[in-house]
Amino acid sequence: MQPQQQPILLRDDTAGVITLTMNRPQQMNLLTSEMIQTLQAAFDSIANDNRARVIVLAAAGKAFCAGHDLKEIRALGEQPKIEKLLHQCSRMMLSITKLPQPVIARVQGVAAAAGCQLVAQCDLAVASDAAKFTTPGVNWGFFCSTPGVAVGRTLPRKRAMEMLLTGDMIDSETALQWALVNRVVPAAQLDAAVAELAKQIAAKPRQTIAAGKRGFYQQLDLSLERAYEFASNILACSFTSDEGKEGMNAFLEKRSPKWNQ
Repeated sequence: MQPQQQPILLRDDTAGVITLTMNRPQQMNLLTSEMIQTLQAAFDSIANDNRARVIVLAAAGKAFCAGHDLKEIRALGEQPKIEKLLHQCSRMMLSITKLPQPVIARVQGVAAAAGCQLVAQCDLAVASDAAKFTTPGVNWGFFCSTPGVAVGRTLPRKRAMEMLLTGDMIDSETALQWALVNRVVPAAQLDAAVAELAKQIAAKPRQTIAAGKRGFYQQLDLSLERAYEFASNILACSFTSDEGKEGMNAFLEKRSPKWNQ
């Protein structure tokens, strides 16, 4: 089977962890319209799957994702058509935040432009020591504005602006220092590190994780006072939920909680 005849996105379900692997290594897993639509469909399908506890977003080949396909954008030509593609991409990115399951980016290689945006948009990211990150649009006359949305909300502002204004490539250790990724491991240990993190989260109570993730992102857009009010409501609901009651009883009775899977 030729590489281009293979599915554009591979899926593996193991013990509540769904691994989605972008599978266009020869194209550096570009976010073509087809890739965007396929990722969107996968996220929509997983959103209501109660068996899914954690999602790992991975990529085949040497590159994680090199961003948008400039050949496709050039062929679109007209601004309204290009905006439509970018809106589709933005919707897909937002879906990651809206998913009830935490999403972990498994970054084995270069994440450029919208590929860097994809890493920043995920809830967590584990990178190989060979991974590199860049938002290079400024070098070619088009500022990485949409990648800047996710990067600017993940990195400290001046670090984000440095990436966006210079277009420089940063290595995985710098990405760790700047908070773009959570962990950096040797390439040979990447799968094990991702699996360990996913397994740890998958063992947590599902509804608590879903409500906690949703509340975390919602409170970020609120004033400090309103955020505390909002978060207090979420926590009170959590304490009075079945999972919260079981967790409190287990803590006070000095035993391990028993979650309904």
